[in-house]
Amino acid sequence: MSEDGCSPRKVIAMTTMTMAQSWWPKAAERWSESERRLLGLLDPSRLPAHVAVIMDGNGRWARQRGLISRIKGHEAGIESVREATRTCAELGLRVLTLYAFSKENWARPSAEVSALMNLLSRFLVAERDELMENNIRLRMIGAREDLPDSARRALDETMALTAGNDGMTLNLALSYGARDELARATRRIAEAVERGELRPEQITPDVIAQHLDTADLPDPDLLIRTSGELRVSNFLLWQIAYAEIHVTPVLWPDFRREQLLSALVDFQGRERRYGTVRDLNES
Repeated sequence: MSEDGCSPRKVIAMTTMTMAQSWWPKAAERWSESERRLLGLLDPSRLPAHVAVIMDGNGRWARQRGLISRIKGHEAGIESVREATRTCAELGLRVLTLYAFSKENWARPSAEVSALMNLLSRFLVAERDELMENNIRLRMIGAREDLPDSARRALDETMALTAGNDGMTLNLALSYGARDELARATRRIAEAVERGELRPEQITPDVIAQHLDTADLPDPDLLIRTSGELRVSNFLLWQIAYAEIHVTPVLWPDFRREQLLSALVDFQGRERRYGTVRDLNES
């Protein structure tokens, strides 16, 4: 028994816990006990550099609550965006990509599309202080020219405001579709060949990657999809070639820090081989 009345085993346990907590963000002091328990399971050296999220289930969330407008689900999902972004930044992740509006979403009823664009514009303005406070840089992938003037203006202003931030990058996929992205990249490569800047035999996977919207970002290590759907929905088809996929039945407006931490714990439990085989002689 030690002088303070603690057994050697308890001292060792307390020391181990203190060492494990040494990397925790200061914000974790305010997290719930269950969130801190999940945080304690994480190895900070094995966190994903880039997490991508398909935010699904907003309309279903509204319908389950008897709400007439699907927009109420999207509005509720804003808090999930805020908490996921803040948590990823606090954990020191490099990139968080959110599938905010797809190319296919333009086919939705015009009233819903208009409401979504208004919601996007308000979000981009309202979150500026939060982005600056957390040293987050905002950028986008997708067809920027498709956005209405108000949304495009709010996006450009917020990206310019946060351009000097060197913490996490929040990457919004807006009017985005992976097939459209690959088509645009292919056109740019074809134009380079036509100008004599590139020969066909020089077109490698690296060259293609350099012409994608994500050319300056690492590929996602982890893809999270909410609402339990088992599909990737034309999202980052090239970039997620070796991403680990985590599907949760939780609808996006109910997705919070605990679900994000659970996804990270699941990610760290995977063995990533990138197409190779494990050495059978390993113990």
